[in-house]
Amino acid sequence: MPDAAAQSRSTVQFNVSVPMRDGATLPADVYLPDIPGPHPTLLTRTPYDKSGLTGPRFSGLDALTATQHGFAVVVQDVRGRHNANGEFITFKHESSDGYDAIEWAAKQNWSNGRIGTYGASYLGATQWLAAKASPPHLAALAPRVTASDYHEGWTYQGGAFSLGFNISWSLAALTARNHRQLTRSLDLPPERFATMRDAVDDTDKAFAHLPLTDNPWLPKELAPYYYEWLQHPALDDYWQQYRIENSYANITAPALNIGGWFDIFLLGTIRNFMGLRNEGGSKAARSGSRLLIGPWSHTTLGQNQTGATDYGMIASQLGLDLDELTFNWFDRWLKDPVSGNGNSGDGGAPITIFVMGENVWRDENEWPLSRATHTRFYLHSDGRANSRNGDGVLSTEPPAGEQPDQFTYDPMDPVPTKGGPLCCSPTFMPSGPQDHSTKEERPDVLVYSTPPLERDVEVTGPVRLVLRAASSAVDTDFTAMLLDVGPCGCALNLCDGILRGRYRNGPAAEELLAPGEPALFEIDLVATSNVFKKGHSIRLEISSSNFPRFDRNLNTGGGFESDEVVVATNTVFHSSEMPSYLELDIIPR
Repeated sequence: MPDAAAQSRSTVQFNVSVPMRDGATLPADVYLPDIPGPHPTLLTRTPYDKSGLTGPRFSGLDALTATQHGFAVVVQDVRGRHNANGEFITFKHESSDGYDAIEWAAKQNWSNGRIGTYGASYLGATQWLAAKASPPHLAALAPRVTASDYHEGWTYQGGAFSLGFNISWSLAALTARNHRQLTRSLDLPPERFATMRDAVDDTDKAFAHLPLTDNPWLPKELAPYYYEWLQHPALDDYWQQYRIENSYANITAPALNIGGWFDIFLLGTIRNFMGLRNEGGSKAARSGSRLLIGPWSHTTLGQNQTGATDYGMIASQLGLDLDELTFNWFDRWLKDPVSGNGNSGDGGAPITIFVMGENVWRDENEWPLSRATHTRFYLHSDGRANSRNGDGVLSTEPPAGEQPDQFTYDPMDPVPTKGGPLCCSPTFMPSGPQDHSTKEERPDVLVYSTPPLERDVEVTGPVRLVLRAASSAVDTDFTAMLLDVGPCGCALNLCDGILRGRYRNGPAAEELLAPGEPALFEIDLVATSNVFKKGHSIRLEISSSNFPRFDRNLNTGGGFESDEVVVATNTVFHSSEMPSYLELDIIPR
């Protein structure tokens, strides 16, 4: 609850100039409790317009409510966005500018010198990138739904370009909604805004356009960073400079990491927690950091409905108040210990997860869970696993002499994206769990299922597919999806992954396939927590496309500048000599 003494008016200072080390100044709005200071201070830095961030939609907290809890709040536009001049290049200035903003806030007479950062998505990136620069007055972070690596898990995944996210984010959030600043800085005619706006309505056409390096819906002068991402498909020095995973030892502040099982950045949420717990630069960072994962997508935090599933009010703010949890977290780390209202982050279990299927919150002490049984579910068929009407089976029994499965992958007729960890176009890409039974009628989708379960089976932990496969092409993708199939026949997706053939040996090592020769594909489906109820089945889908979530592999081995297409025949092996299997963590019940 808010401090009793802070139940009063707040004051706001608009467009305060905050100096950066290179001579630039970035504007910030400062919210102050109308009570004597100095105050513990919260900072968020945003590309989405500070003037619209008094509410929690993007920032994660309401600035005015925070003042009622006794916090001073600084909301700043990042460089080159909305009210801030300069050039916006994703990630480039966030470490140095974030460091300077934190240290500036700590020196103000209204601040007690303890700074906490908060925010979701890119506002989480601004937190981590500042933290890796080791600002001495940063006392705690509260990042929501954000990444640990801006190559793997943000711009790319398994070597595939995250087309749906990159296009929709760039078109709407980074371009059309920043039209005033772009018009001013690029001296564009006023009618250019209509073109930007209309491009958002044509997002599906922008997805479909080839080649990727010349997209008329996203002109290079409006979004140069997008084309820069395409120039760096491998994990090279361009991405290494921003990588949070390289810098946990430099971070001394503890972090409250909040994510969702259907969030596009789930991998980063888990890795950031694990990285600080194992490598953090202080005892507080290692022992004080927390992880919370709910049944949410990128845009449904604190809601009971995600995709086609209602997880009950226990999954909503009424079941777990994320704002109150976050305020308590900052009470613990930013306020004088004798005056703090909350104790979050000091004692208690470091992990809280929502177990889907059973729809309960549960505390845990480690990740992955030490009590889990690592179980291999092997792929089986007589060579006819195509579609849900085929003969594909999942079983813990190893395979014997079995015929492989084959399908034709045509990049011009890709398997359509249906739900999953998506952002940021709900019109064209609804997120979360969706029914895949109709999609599973396609012959280019291999389907492997267990028989209906005789008892409840809980799967909580990392999910991985070890696949032996081949292609007639020099490059192709293999996709994997874990689903929960109910007695109705509806198949709800839980998690998925992809691996581009040329990056099967790692994101920095490019090696084309030898056509027709089996290769090993280890596909990361990230993680889940789900109880498959008695009578349900565990299902695995394998294909070669998930479009437009990921760009289509054109099967030629060429770069993004090409629009040449080759149709591939892809083969999945599951014999005793070449077994393929899904790895799941089964929790004893």
